[in-house]
Amino acid sequence: MDINLFKFCTGLRVLGYLMVLLVAAIIAVSYYAVVVVTCGSQLLRDGGVHHSFFAILLIIVFHVLLALLTWSYVMVVFWDPGSVPENWRPVLSSEESLEAGSSSITTSDTVGSEGLDRRQQVGYCDKCRNGKPPRCHHCSVCQRCVLKMDHHCVWVVNCVGARNYKFFLLFLLYTFLETTLDTLVLMPNFIKFFGKARDHSASPANLAVIFLAFILNLAFALSLLCFIVMHASLLSSNTTSIEVYEKKRVVRWKYDIGRKKNFEQVFGAKKVLWFFPLFSKEDLDNIPALNGIEFPIRSDV
Repeated sequence: MDINLFKFCTGLRVLGYLMVLLVAAIIAVSYYAVVVVTCGSQLLRDGGVHHSFFAILLIIVFHVLLALLTWSYVMVVFWDPGSVPENWRPVLSSEESLEAGSSSITTSDTVGSEGLDRRQQVGYCDKCRNGKPPRCHHCSVCQRCVLKMDHHCVWVVNCVGARNYKFFLLFLLYTFLETTLDTLVLMPNFIKFFGKARDHSASPANLAVIFLAFILNLAFALSLLCFIVMHASLLSSNTTSIEVYEKKRVVRWKYDIGRKKNFEQVFGAKKVLWFFPLFSKEDLDNIPALNGIEFPIRSDV
């Protein structure tokens, strides 16, 4: 009897909902440890103007990062990563450096005179019964095709694709900054933890919260740093996690059109919105890659 192991992938969605609760729990613990126990105690204690000012500054920075983190997280969870239009078929044009796909047909005899590669074979998804644009992949967890799919992330209960990759990267960045800030703020109390626990000079509950929050934030900061470095490398070369092995087999990666343009294909050209989980209408209209259907390619490939 044949067993389809991919059916078990749908169980990852249940795990994802638990991960959302875990994220909320970590935020709550960190908030209590940093804002209430650490900074709050400094404000209540008469430590001078400088200590009070520093505590207030930390609280402001903490809340700004928390707001940006939460905003980015909500967007990457609820925003569609990119769905293939129903009955999608390629629109072959002669525009320079735009790559269009074909459904189940292989266009093997024509090459665009201006750098448009029409020799590629763009697939057809038997499960979705629809064409697959370039860089599109079927997710076994979501049970659908995702445009420019990077990966399915259990932490956000969603796929990361063309239309929410920016939100995912901002979520990584702001979470790293938040956890790093929490680690640095909690470090003095963590160092004094064992002495306070031995002398019973502090509340056992507060000590436990500080200890737990410090360990969690330190672990997440270190792991997120690795993810940020990895995705920064992928972003600079216009590569997804799925395409890494495909890229190794070629001399020149056809989607790598320069770091600046690679960056704009994910974050857009409007600089004022780079650090916010938003896209301008102008960028969505002028940068086809943001919609996940067509992608510029190198002229020398």
